[in-house]
Amino acid sequence: MRIQNLFHLLRIARVLTRYGLEELVSALHLFRPYALLFKLIPVRRIRDRSRGDRLCMALEELGPVFVKFGQVLSTRPDMLPGDIASALTKLQDQVPPVSGDRAIKIIEEAYGDRLEAHFDEFEKESGASASVAQVHYATLKDGSEVVVKVLRPDIEPVIDRDLELLHALAGYADRYWSQSRRFKPREIVANYDKTIHDELDMMREGANASQLRINFSDSPLVYVPKVYWEHTCRRVLVMERIRGIPIRDIDALKAAGINMKKLAHAGVEIFFTQAFRDGFFHADMHPGNIFVAEDGQYRAVDFGIMGTLNTADKRYLAENLLAFFNRDYHRVAEAHIRAGWVPPDTSAEDFEGAIRTVCEPIFSRPIAEISFGVFLVDLFRVARRFQMPVQPQLVLLQKTILNIEGLGRQLYPELDLWETAKPFLEKWMNDQIGPKAAIRTLRRELPNLFTLAPEIPGLTHQLMYRLKNDELVLQTRDREIAELKHQVATNHRKTIGMVAGLGLVVIAVLLLPDPADITTMPVTGWAVLVAGLLVLLGVIFSGNPRK
Repeated sequence: MRIQNLFHLLRIARVLTRYGLEELVSALHLFRPYALLFKLIPVRRIRDRSRGDRLCMALEELGPVFVKFGQVLSTRPDMLPGDIASALTKLQDQVPPVSGDRAIKIIEEAYGDRLEAHFDEFEKESGASASVAQVHYATLKDGSEVVVKVLRPDIEPVIDRDLELLHALAGYADRYWSQSRRFKPREIVANYDKTIHDELDMMREGANASQLRINFSDSPLVYVPKVYWEHTCRRVLVMERIRGIPIRDIDALKAAGINMKKLAHAGVEIFFTQAFRDGFFHADMHPGNIFVAEDGQYRAVDFGIMGTLNTADKRYLAENLLAFFNRDYHRVAEAHIRAGWVPPDTSAEDFEGAIRTVCEPIFSRPIAEISFGVFLVDLFRVARRFQMPVQPQLVLLQKTILNIEGLGRQLYPELDLWETAKPFLEKWMNDQIGPKAAIRTLRRELPNLFTLAPEIPGLTHQLMYRLKNDELVLQTRDREIAELKHQVATNHRKTIGMVAGLGLVVIAVLLLPDPADITTMPVTGWAVLVAGLLVLLGVIFSGNPRK
């Protein structure tokens, strides 16, 4: 560890000691021998608050990197004591703003131009300020009202310094902590490093907002502000200013005549649409980032943190949530094993029993009180006992579900998340595994199939030629080599038949006017489809290579 990191670490330990968190100091392997010494540090200790509150106060004193890291850790209640995890969710990174003149100087340095060349009006007083950036309201030359988000001065060196220390601590944890293989501290810090550096790039946040705006361009549920790219650069983001009622102001929403039940269910629908339809979701949906229009439409801001899910992630989650509410715990266990998120030799029966023990008490409550977020926390806690490693993409999802669910029940305490989620998930699963999905996949992969199909006979012939001329060295007996040659020849014939059958099926699909309705296929298409299927069946049920 570099000497400057050591002094920085000593400062951290001193701050933790000031807030009466000596147990955390002594838990660090490096400082364990000096626990008594830290108890003797002459600082006024604060002990009249809970340890969770004291930890939050310490992180806020240590600076923006530690505040945000605490927010990240709050998404892992399965690996933290309950009181600490709950306290960390309350962390706020509100800090005093820099002066308006300083903000203007940063903007002009970023533009290489005078402020007046871009804005007709610019409010010097900050409208909002956080640890990484602050916001000013302005008007463009064409009269458009905008929000100008500008990075705080000299924030990057501070962040890089603190990240260097976090990487060093992760290295020590990886070396000395018995649970490091499962929790992957290096990976957690590396992902956090990427997340916070993404927040430092206003161009990336603008791109996130633009993508989300495209995804919901025709949606009556949510509005995403426009990015003004001609005024946006790495340190400055200019977006359309939106107006609305802060979603945390329940009284104002009710006074405006907003239907609270409809608003709560719309929030759930927006989230599931982002996660399962698009695989791209706003991962910082706390109340400060959401406004509501007079007609009840959501209006989102702050797109620095986004989550992504691939098809495998989405299917895993849909299977687990559906199985959970159907109380099919064996299916939950099989979904984990099939996804490769627990070791392949895990006993499905043992895993099922552990899940049942956790989940059955949940169903003793009314379904409207069942928490998706708590279910995921409990599920990850059980999976942790079966050596499930950290899945970073699910960490953001879990955090977002907890935020959406908590917000929804603040708006409408009787919110039944399942009422909205179950039909959505069932439809999504049917679309993924039904005949329509197969047709869509075939049409999507058709260009690749046509590209590869002509190469298959040549590659097979090349392999046979090399076998014949002993150019391929095989460590096996002569009889096995002969068997391999026979198998290759048989597979060659099957490959040609398979390509021909698939080609006929593809032609039939292309003749289908509406991929979503197979009954629209013309007679010619049916004839080609049947012929293709017969060829494929002939290949499938043809004799196996001799034994």
